Amino acid sequence: MAYLQLRGIEKFFGEHRAIKGIDLTIQQGEFIVFVGPSGCGKSTLLRLIAGLENIDGGSLMLDGRDITDQPSSKRDLAMVFQSYALYPHMSVYENMSFALKLAKVDPAIIREKVERAAAILNLTTYLERTPKELSGGQRQRVAIGRAIVRAPKVFLFDEPLSNLDAALRGQTRVEIAKLHRDLGATTIYVTHDQVEAMTLADRVVVLRDGLIEQVGTPLELYDKPANQFVAQFIGTPQMNVVPLLQLPLPVQQQAPAGAEGGCIGLRPETIAVRSPGTTPVTGQVDLVEALGAETLIYVGTPGGAQFVARQTERTSLRAGEVVSLDIDASEAHWFDPNGRVVARQAA
Repeated sequence: MAYLQLRGIEKFFGEHRAIKGIDLTIQQGEFIVFVGPSGCGKSTLLRLIAGLENIDGGSLMLDGRDITDQPSSKRDLAMVFQSYALYPHMSVYENMSFALKLAKVDPAIIREKVERAAAILNLTTYLERTPKELSGGQRQRVAIGRAIVRAPKVFLFDEPLSNLDAALRGQTRVEIAKLHRDLGATTIYVTHDQVEAMTLADRVVVLRDGLIEQVGTPLELYDKPANQFVAQFIGTPQMNVVPLLQLPLPVQQQAPAGAEGGCIGLRPETIAVRSPGTTPVTGQVDLVEALGAETLIYVGTPGGAQFVARQTERTSLRAGEVVSLDIDASEAHWFDPNGRVVARQAA
């Protein structure tokens, strides 16, 4: 039986139908990540689950209980915001315990819960400090701790790492993953960051224009995208998707039935850069990004196609040099003119 179930969830803002009948089943203990471009509805959907926006259609069930019309305070959920939302005049301890004090929980139980959460989050030595005395990463951990002490049935995270610098994002991402493993709590997490989605999620929900495009494990979405949109959205750098007409005839002739006039899709790691004249696909190096552990080589072709190839070897290539691209059709995804999958590589 589903732990959290969304059935035909809809949301209107005036005449605009922002969420268009979402159906989703989440099991207890799952870590679900909502991803999608700006304006796709991922944060709106999270707010509907949290009770911060009214649901205009459909139903929301949590652990067998209909919470569609319940106020947020009665839903047994806890939300962590992008902006931390801490009380500046309160200490860390007071911020983390505030909701329990409002609920008139016994002070001894409050202290036990706060100290336990502080230990999990390495905040024990900061309990008497105020938010202004903390770093951004520490403030975000306080916000997470405030959610933990409530012991909710579901944790909701709305882009919690977007205000942190790159190093802190990586560190805090690891802490969130460990926290989920230790608590075993059901978690829904909104992000636009590919790395967060791929590394944290049990399942990823890809949204576009208020609809779900695909739901699956990170590697299912990477290896078997449902359509061209998902194929290009999941993965960094994104999949090379090139119209067949921009490629030499020998490559076009490898397209399966139904792909005529469509596109070929290739992950950057499946393209090899060769010496000039060794394959039918000739191009010119536009840019080389030497990242240390990997190298990204951007190549433009005379037909107007743009490719990025990823390799683990370092290279002496420079912008302006002529190269050939080795395209293995067995590694390709093929899309029809409407972006639907016609055929894909064997998994």
